[in-house]
Amino acid sequence: MTKNRELKGCFPFFADIRDKKTVVIGAGKIATRRIETMTKFCANIVVVAPQATDRVQTLAEDGWITLRQKTYDREDLFGADLVLAATNDPKLNDEIHSVCKCLGIWVNVCSDQKKCDFQFPGIVKDDEIVIGINAAGTDHKKVKKIRECVEEAFAKGEWNE
Repeated sequence: MTKNRELKGCFPFFADIRDKKTVVIGAGKIATRRIETMTKFCANIVVVAPQATDRVQTLAEDGWITLRQKTYDREDLFGADLVLAATNDPKLNDEIHSVCKCLGIWVNVCSDQKKCDFQFPGIVKDDEIVIGINAAGTDHKKVKKIRECVEEAFAKGEWNE
């Protein structure tokens, strides 16, 4: 670091993850939302959880994701490019974070913004247009409101030529 200063916010890093292996540990409410979003961008999603929401099970049955209904093992992270630690167990999320850091895998821990190599923005997707909205984990309600406004503008066709 060249200058001692406080940096705020996250760089809006758009990456092609179509062929990247994304492993999601957990299949509850938060994981389900993130998995649904990831299916729009990634073709190789593996979800590991002893139980899964009905929506996650449907995504697996329809071939959008691979669901492994089992408890997490470190080997589940083998070959992963991205990992989402989305369990309701903070100790397990911490372990997943530690393993990912040791293996050089980018990880997002849903319960701890300080343990995220990348953040999950509010996303608006309309064909080839992708808009990510982020408040660095500080104001989820504001991000949601802005996302809804952008979605409404797309629905009204305000950006059509």
